[in-house]
Amino acid sequence: MGDTSRSQTVSTKLQRIAEQAVRYPQMVFTTLMHEIDEDFLWEAHRRTRKDGAPGVDRVTAKEYAEDLEGNLRDLHERLVSGRYVAPPVERVWLEKDDGSQRPIGKPTFEDKIVQRAVVMLLGAIYEQDFQDFSHGFREGHSQHQALHALREQCMSLNIKAIVDADVSGCFDNIGHKRLQDIIRLRVNDGGMLRLIGKWLHAGVMEGGMVSYPDKGTPQGGVVSPMLANIFLHHVLDEWYVRDVTPRMRGRTFLIRFADDFLIGCELENDARRVMEVLPKRLARFGLSIHPQKTAVIAFGKPDVGTKSGAGNGTLDYLGFTHYWARSRRGYWVIKRRTARKRLRRAMKSAWEWCRANRHSALREQYETLCRKLRGYYQYYGIRGNYRALERYLGEVRRAWQFWLDRRSSKKAMPWDRFQRLLEKMPLPQPRIVHSI
Repeated sequence: MGDTSRSQTVSTKLQRIAEQAVRYPQMVFTTLMHEIDEDFLWEAHRRTRKDGAPGVDRVTAKEYAEDLEGNLRDLHERLVSGRYVAPPVERVWLEKDDGSQRPIGKPTFEDKIVQRAVVMLLGAIYEQDFQDFSHGFREGHSQHQALHALREQCMSLNIKAIVDADVSGCFDNIGHKRLQDIIRLRVNDGGMLRLIGKWLHAGVMEGGMVSYPDKGTPQGGVVSPMLANIFLHHVLDEWYVRDVTPRMRGRTFLIRFADDFLIGCELENDARRVMEVLPKRLARFGLSIHPQKTAVIAFGKPDVGTKSGAGNGTLDYLGFTHYWARSRRGYWVIKRRTARKRLRRAMKSAWEWCRANRHSALREQYETLCRKLRGYYQYYGIRGNYRALERYLGEVRRAWQFWLDRRSSKKAMPWDRFQRLLEKMPLPQPRIVHSI
């Protein structure tokens, strides 16, 4: 079977499952694992990123592809017979804005293929159930859609207060039994649940030692965001639609990106009521909110005669600070700028990179910095944020010149020489990518 035919066959399967999920919203799917045949695994391999770091087996995507047909055939046999063993996930740590660290997992490449196959099946079902205000790790959704929705709903619904909630370690605190019980409400396929259970209990390898956490979703793989979305869809999204919205006196909205969510309220009293019941709702499912990072923020449109947005709080969400300000025509609008913590972290990262790579070839440094700048503009390049982009570019220039100047006395790079270098190798200028 050709590559195109395989993709079409798998797409037809997924479309059929999705249509069933739409037609029968109360249906419990009990037979799904048989859909994962060799063609399905081939398509899952095609959709799996190939540039990730290898896992505990040290097998790269390139090495796995050297005998792709044989490897997928063997993988399928192990899945069908129940002999597939989910390998431990290697853990590394990344520094967060507040100085703490968050864990990142590195699954094996083969495990990524199996996870992708399961996510394709679960996605065909749950994408029909998920709410439109859930934007995290979903095809057709993005951070910028969440940012656009936040701005539009605050302005159109006359929002006065926002519940800014921070769930403490959501991905690490999801209870395994609770998660599987929630999945059974929609998917009760024994083979699928056993496979998910293997990932939940696969263990984490750190420093050569393997530990087995009793809660939390698998780190680093594509199945983790899907499982977290299923969990929070039940715990938060459905609860908001079913129980919260009918009890509010004013208009409200919920925006969620993974475990980062906001609840906006037209009336401040509604926001206070949500704030009272939200911790109780999360606690029922083993989650808690961070007491210092969760608050009700005044975020209403200033009165007509007001000259400034004083009296309103600012809101940090998805890397941007949101605040009320007057437009050029004098209207009150919500503007966004890069959050200070994010900007400082990006600047610090630029200095660290330039220092660590100062002895690399000049052309290599230039090309990498260009990629970093374009990637930064791609996310933070939204209307009204041009000045922050300029600040970041200026800091990258200073960092590059500073460390080039310290490579050695023979290869010094004083500022005038650096300016001539920039004429030959101009760094990308800031640009607005999103007019949201």
